[in-house]
Amino acid sequence: MRIAISIFSVALASAMIAVSNPPPPSTIELTGTIRDFKERSNNGGCGGNTDNGHPDFEVYPSKGFGQYCKNVSTQLGADFKPVFVGGGKKVRWQCTDSSWRPICWTLYDPSLGDHNIRYRHGNSTGGIESESSFNQWYNDVDGVNIVLPLTLTLHRQQDGTYVFDDTVDSYYQQLGGFFPIENEGWGNPGGTPDRNFHFTFELHTEFTYDEDGEQFFKFVGDDDVWVFIDGYLVIDLGGIHSSIEQYADISRLNLEDGETYTLDFFFAERHRTESNFRIQTNLVLEDAQEPEGNGYD
Repeated sequence: MRIAISIFSVALASAMIAVSNPPPPSTIELTGTIRDFKERSNNGGCGGNTDNGHPDFEVYPSKGFGQYCKNVSTQLGADFKPVFVGGGKKVRWQCTDSSWRPICWTLYDPSLGDHNIRYRHGNSTGGIESESSFNQWYNDVDGVNIVLPLTLTLHRQQDGTYVFDDTVDSYYQQLGGFFPIENEGWGNPGGTPDRNFHFTFELHTEFTYDEDGEQFFKFVGDDDVWVFIDGYLVIDLGGIHSSIEQYADISRLNLEDGETYTLDFFFAERHRTESNFRIQTNLVLEDAQEPEGNGYD
């Protein structure tokens, strides 16, 4: 009788553990906000007439194409948007960790064997005209941008990470890149290739920090990308550039084990001829409430 009770107790405990620790999901779906813009050649300005070409899209930066850091504040704004500060620097080579993975300059720690960032001489906004023009990237502006929802599906891999990759997604494969609003919004502008470039993407989500989980978030792509965790900048890939990457080691952020934190993601595609987009993470990201003002037409 005691043996039977013991077996039952073990089975019950195992069932309770299984319920409290469900298997990880096979996919994660994250819905964010696309804002479609017209390139500057429509009128050479922002909101100046009915064409509403935007000065920051299809522009040549003063110091040329490439990665620019430090054009946005290290802290997310009170409206959950990046804060433009200007005075950025063109990157000669990025910070890397002891394994030579590119990391954000905000996470640089020489005590961990990191290698420091190197900049080119002088300051530049990386092709951003002003604070006013930048503030239109991630806010709804009638006549300047058209707002559309976008859902990304991240697929669980054998190593336990979740990946969205335009190069293996069947829809984006046929388009030859990350072009989520083909013939939508302002429509395709023509040119070669005739794809709907010139848009931004904003995504807000949450995750639970696991101090033993070796958690990370990695992005590979172009153009501008900024990622904030708990309101702090952890990826800074500003500028109009080819596909580059950064890796954020979550353990560097001094978060509390078991607590929930925000992850805010901001992307901009500003120049033809390529659009590349890859997220890889072992964070189990969850949908979070969108900031007010993201009205979809």
